[in-house]
Amino acid sequence: MSDYKRLYRSRADRKIAGVCGGLAKYLDIDPTVVRIIFLVLLFMVGGGLLIYLIIWICAPEEPELP
Repeated sequence: MSDYKRLYRSRADRKIAGVCGGLAKYLDIDPTVVRIIFLVLLFMVGGGLLIYLIIWICAPEEPELP
């Protein structure tokens, strides 16, 4: 088993595509905090949606447990 962490989209903690849940698990923080950050970026800078879509496309979905 490898020692490095990998970013996945969450299967369990998802509202739309699992991006915020996956980022929260990767960063070891609450998913609500990540969702609020994306909302702030969306309304303040306008780049939140673009970042979300890029992660949605690039990050693989979390593997299913056997």
